[in-house]
Amino acid sequence: MEGTNPVNKKLAAALSGGAVLALALTGCTSGSDDSKNEALNVWAKQVCGAVQPQAKKIEAANTAIQKETSDNSEPAQVQKTDAQAFQDMSDAYKAIGDAVNKAGAPQVDDGEKKQQAAVKELNNLSASYASLKQQVDKLDTKNQAKFADGLKDIATQLEKLSRTGSDALKNLEEGDVGKAMARQPSCKSASASASPSAANG
Repeated sequence: MEGTNPVNKKLAAALSGGAVLALALTGCTSGSDDSKNEALNVWAKQVCGAVQPQAKKIEAANTAIQKETSDNSEPAQVQKTDAQAFQDMSDAYKAIGDAVNKAGAPQVDDGEKKQQAAVKELNNLSASYASLKQQVDKLDTKNQAKFADGLKDIATQLEKLSRTGSDALKNLEEGDVGKAMARQPSCKSASASASPSAANG
């Protein structure tokens, strides 16, 4: 439908920005190969193993919305796809937060403080996407103009969400934690599947 297409394009672009947040944990920080801190390596292996499937889930949700954009779909189909994508992203961020929480604090300076901040950030992201899912569910698909306006509002919120950044996640994976994560094959494969904008190393 011509009325929804430009708006859904904006939605897809905003979602692409938000999707990189999940991949902040998978970093692609290049680190040395020294493995002197075995406890940190064990921590990184546990977190990276949990992050990888969730990063794929977020990527798939992003792809689904991109596909709806290119397909020029009916509002009802756009609503269904977008709602499912937001739900999947909410679930994924929650799962990553649970994994970081379960792994405990990494054995670095301020490890516990950094871990708790990251878990809080991930849970907030999960709640934000759950809220967007509820908003999509309420959109009026029978009224083209109202539906387009509703999607526009959601796209604006997504843009804000993607700009909030992932400072706590970045802080968590600084230094030795980042090096330990960079050595994990599961973190490497998760970051490799990200868009170029998400890969910074």
